Formats: sequence, structure tokens, C-alpha cells
Amino acid sequence: MTDRPIAFDLTRLVTRLRHASPSGIDRVDLAYARAFLGRDRTGFGVVSTAFGPRVLDRDRSLAIVEAVAAGWIEDREAQADPIYRRLASRCGAAGLDAASEASGRRTGTHARRRIQARTAADIVLRGRPVAALPRDTLYLHTSHLRLDDPRRFDWLYTRRDVRAAFFVHDLIPITHPEYGRAGEAERHRARLRTIGRHAAAILVNSDDTGWRTLEHLAAEGFGRPPVAVGHLGVEAAFGGAGPRFRPDRPTFLVCGTIESRKNHLLLFQIWRLLAERHGAAAPRLVVVGRRGWEAESAIDMLERCPGVRAHVIEATGLSTHGLAALMRSCTALLMPSFTEGYGIPLVEAAASGLPVVASDIPVHREIADGFALFRDPLDGPGWLAAIEALAAPASPLRRDLAARLDAYVPPDWTAHFDAVGPTLAAL
Repeated sequence: MTDRPIAFDLTRLVTRLRHASPSGIDRVDLAYARAFLGRDRTGFGVVSTAFGPRVLDRDRSLAIVEAVAAGWIEDREAQADPIYRRLASRCGAAGLDAASEASGRRTGTHARRRIQARTAADIVLRGRPVAALPRDTLYLHTSHLRLDDPRRFDWLYTRRDVRAAFFVHDLIPITHPEYGRAGEAERHRARLRTIGRHAAAILVNSDDTGWRTLEHLAAEGFGRPPVAVGHLGVEAAFGGAGPRFRPDRPTFLVCGTIESRKNHLLLFQIWRLLAERHGAAAPRLVVVGRRGWEAESAIDMLERCPGVRAHVIEATGLSTHGLAALMRSCTALLMPSFTEGYGIPLVEAAASGLPVVASDIPVHREIADGFALFRDPLDGPGWLAAIEALAAPASPLRRDLAARLDAYVPPDWTAHFDAVGPTLAAL
């Protein structure tokens, strides 16, 4: 991808040592760290600390990367995941009651926090200054972490020979501030200003994110650095072959933190209507994702609406293999988001052979135009009609959507790095 020495920013991964499962940005960070530090060439880790940036050699950097991955539950097979087994049992699967919590138990929360604290202290004490980086190093920052504090990146002014590439995951806090926490829009503008000052190249997950990024930078008075678009890779666990179960009735899936941007409220309103129409025969909805912020109306329905309580199941902490098995087992994925930077559940579902109904937004069209059924995120009757059609016995709509997936080839990380590689090499 490039002949330059690589300095990969490990700051976010160091903070994730205390977490048992990854976010979407964590997955990107891990894939890039392994791809660029795992090669047999000169590589370094850079960690932003309160005492300035610290440089780690390749071996110590890779040790941190693999310690993070080892602390996650990504490699747990579906049948060994008690959350998956419990969920499958609730959906009517026979012989899949919850496995013992002790089997495959990971390092506890307090132990992970101690590991993270010891690692951070060791980095401060033993890490070298940025002067240790070879001349003409390529600095890669693939998360948004610390970009809202421009002082953390002032070292790039003193190391003008270092070329910097930043990954922009989305501009949602700026373009849709109503969905974020108070003050997040200005923090994200500060992140983009840091990128505008230092980026020799920008990496993005979609054309939609790319043009939004360039338009925003131009409006802020910055130039237009080269942008490389690489759709995010689907993990190998997702595929048509593998464990699955047969639900006792049509079972739909929605993935993502319960927040207003994801439009769970629309689905919960629909499920209340389905319960009124069909009673005990109403289809089931499985919600994979934790409860987020400013989603009181949706959470109130989860907790107090009888129809929703009877037919909606929440699941958090599911392993990657457990999610893949769930996707192979369900009727369809529903993703009615108002806005997304990418939408990885769409391609994970498609890779697993699961029909997809998605909101009609630009990035969904970009990544799922060949296989998804699109509905406007405000079109409640349209979503209701699609769900009822998919839940019908021997559903022609489900058969059609499943057939669209027969020749689908999901994006992988090799293709992603092939797509961004020429831009990085040109630096």
C-alpha cells in the first residue's frame, strides 16, 4: 500500500482495553492496526497522552492490538455464547437453552480496567517522543478520538516530513445535530478542523461520507485533500453457512443502539399495531443493541406498551458469531435509520442471506441498491405493509428479496485496502 514507515495511532485501542465488545469504529481501528502494523516492515504505534504523544515500537504496538482483540468476545462460537442461546430459546428453538455463564467467561470488568491503566502508565513512562519516528513516516489516524483537542496534534507542525491520513466515519453530529448530545456538533466541527489543518489524505467508508466531508471542509475554508473511499469489510463470521435455528413464528431483526436517529420508535409503533391486528400470532422483533440517549419515547414503549412487551425482545452483548447465527435464522433485517455514515448491518445481513428492508437514504442506496427493499423512514404504512408481506406464509416478497442475495459478494477488508491503497501510496 505504501513504502513509507507507518505510525498508527493506537490511542483509541488503548482505551478499549477495558471494554468487552467493540463498536463499529473499534472494528475499523483493529482492521487497520493489523493491516499496517502486521506487515513485515517498519511500523510504530503513536499514543496521545496528557504528557504529549508517545511512540511505541512495532512489537509493543502489536501486543496492545492483540490484547484488545483477546479481551473482546468476537471469537466465541454461537453455541458457546449464552446470550445467543438464551435468545434462540426465547424464539422457540429447541435444545438451545442458555449455556453456563462460566464457560468461556472473559476477563472481568475490573481486571480489564486494571490492564488498561497499567498499559497507559507504561506508555507514558517508556514511550519515546515523536522525534523517534523515521523521516517521511505516514501517520494513520482511523478513529475520531482526541481530534476535538487540536493541541494533541500540534506535533505534526514540528514534523513536517510526516504525512497524515485521517479516517472520517461520518458527519452526523454536524449534518443532523438533533440526534447527538448537546455540544457534540461543535466538537465534531473541531475534529474536522483538525483534519483540515493536517490531512494529506482522507479515508472514508462511503462516497456519501466523502462528498459531505469535502463540502464541509471547503465551507470552512480548507482545501480539498485526496479522498479514498473503501466500503467496510464484512467479518468472516457472516455467511450463509453456519449455525442457525428455526423460530416458532416470523422473527424480524433490527441492529443498533436504541436512539432517535435509528428510528426504533417507528418499529415499536408498528409492533403495537401488529399486536392489535394479530394478537398472539403477531411476528416477533429482536432488537440487538443497548439503550442509548434521548430515546425516552422508544424506551417507554419497550417498558410500558403491552403489545411491544409481548412481541419485542432486547439483546445486548451478543458475540459476532451469535449475531451471524441470528441473521441466518430471522425473517428479515429492518433498518429504518434517518441517517447513517455507512450501515454495516445491511451488508452483514446480505452476506448471511437475510433479506433487508432499509430506509431510503443515500448511503443505503450506495451499499445496498442491488438487494434491499427501500422505504422512506417516515413512511409508516409502507413499512407496516412490507413487514406483513414478509411475515406471510411462503411470502413471495421474502422469496424475491432472498433471491437478490444469491450472487451477492460482500465487501471484505482486502478489497477495502486495495481501494484506499493507491491514495496512500501516492503520498
